[in-house]
Amino acid sequence: MKDSSKIAIVTGAGSGIGKAAALALLRDGWSVALAGRREQPLLDVAQQAQAGARALAVPTDVADPEAVRQLFDRTLQQFGRVDLLFNNAGVGAPAIPLEDLTVQQWTSVVDINLNGMFYCIQNAFRVMKAQSPRGGRIINNGSISAHTPRPNSIAYTATKHAVMGMTKTASLDGRRYDIAVGQIDVGNAQTELAQRMTQGVQQANGQIAAEPLMDVDIVGQSVLYMASLPLTANVMFHTVMATKMPFAGRG
Repeated sequence: MKDSSKIAIVTGAGSGIGKAAALALLRDGWSVALAGRREQPLLDVAQQAQAGARALAVPTDVADPEAVRQLFDRTLQQFGRVDLLFNNAGVGAPAIPLEDLTVQQWTSVVDINLNGMFYCIQNAFRVMKAQSPRGGRIINNGSISAHTPRPNSIAYTATKHAVMGMTKTASLDGRRYDIAVGQIDVGNAQTELAQRMTQGVQQANGQIAAEPLMDVDIVGQSVLYMASLPLTANVMFHTVMATKMPFAGRG
């Protein structure tokens, strides 16, 4: 049953996985604050969903703690509460040897993938523990890289491993406030970012090989499933990936 009283915030909502999740939630009747650095893609998602006032575009740089606070405050002003945060915004660094990575490239990834995700968790706790009915759900985008790296991916992999630690700790700390915290780990979804994998990417043994992709809408449905559970149940880790992508085993 569709429930228009449920309120979500989705970061990185203008494209890729964030867009797929936002569309899945909006089509299921949720009201969604769409956050991202560029306004026009957010407006395009809202128009595509034909959700009217249930879609709120809020240009946000999650690396800026004040911008994140304003995102949550805008959502409260528009919708009155926050039931779900899909903590999805993330970036990668160039796939180059780690010794060639610049400080700026490193800190850019850390500022968004790690610091930005923490700022969002912190503000979600601030809101969710104070609202009535109390509580809510946070779903962090961990990625397959929260478990195992690709070659030349130290910044992205380090931050995604850290996301797993934040998920576990926030899940523990959220119990007293009825805040359920889980993580979705996505492998090879059909997005602009992942399109290069069909042309061939470096494998652990140094070879270049094309990798299969899955429809990104499957990820959106996975987020919707996790979001639709009662707060008495939590999917702590959910891995969804193209069946034949190299992950399990030795390649």
